[in-house]
Amino acid sequence: MPSLMATKTRKKKTSKAAPAKRVRPGRWLLRWGLRVVSGLFLIGVFLVILWGTINPPTTWYMMSEKRRLGSVDQHWVPMESIAPVMARSAVAAEDANFCLHWGFDVGAIRSAIESGGNRGASTISQQVVKNVFLWHGRNWTRKALEAGLTPLVEALWSKERILEVYLNVAEFDEGVFGVEAAARHYFRVGPEALSPVQAARLAAVLPNPKDRSAADPSSGLRRRAASIRDGAATIAVDGRSDCFE
Repeated sequence: MPSLMATKTRKKKTSKAAPAKRVRPGRWLLRWGLRVVSGLFLIGVFLVILWGTINPPTTWYMMSEKRRLGSVDQHWVPMESIAPVMARSAVAAEDANFCLHWGFDVGAIRSAIESGGNRGASTISQQVVKNVFLWHGRNWTRKALEAGLTPLVEALWSKERILEVYLNVAEFDEGVFGVEAAARHYFRVGPEALSPVQAARLAAVLPNPKDRSAADPSSGLRRRAASIRDGAATIAVDGRSDCFE
């Protein structure tokens, strides 16, 4: 009898269900946050591969501006239909070491930090990732995705392709996107016919296109354009344009 009672007692003990684990809200939110970021990154990887050979029809920012303005002006042109001086001017203005880095210009980032963050350090590759794959604005999610996608774009796209996409999606005036629309908007010429002065002025408006005009430049913009023109000539001579020409 004692052994039978002991067996029953053991059965009762083993039949009790284990207490349910408590899920901490913070850990649950972190887990789902990582899943969302991972999902967005995988979508980004797919789009990087896709837009490496197919021209992106639009961007989030273009769609936003189209809703706000009613329409935007943008027509895609291949690199061979863009004056080489325009490509050199854009690089001289926005990312002089474009051919030398892998997506991030460490020297420019260090200089920006030393100057108190007042200088921009975003490369053309980073701007392409932001404009084509992500959204405008300052938040850690976008920054993290940008940091992950930029090396991937550098690995899967040629430098020429990166610059071609940049020149076709960059904003040059309110509702005016891409060098083809910009050349006709400001100078009534095609992008293949841009002169060094015109190309430099277009590149000079890139940091702040809504408040600058390539056709009616201020004295400050004229000085910046002259500096860009000299820079474009310099990178043609010292080989910093070899990767896209």
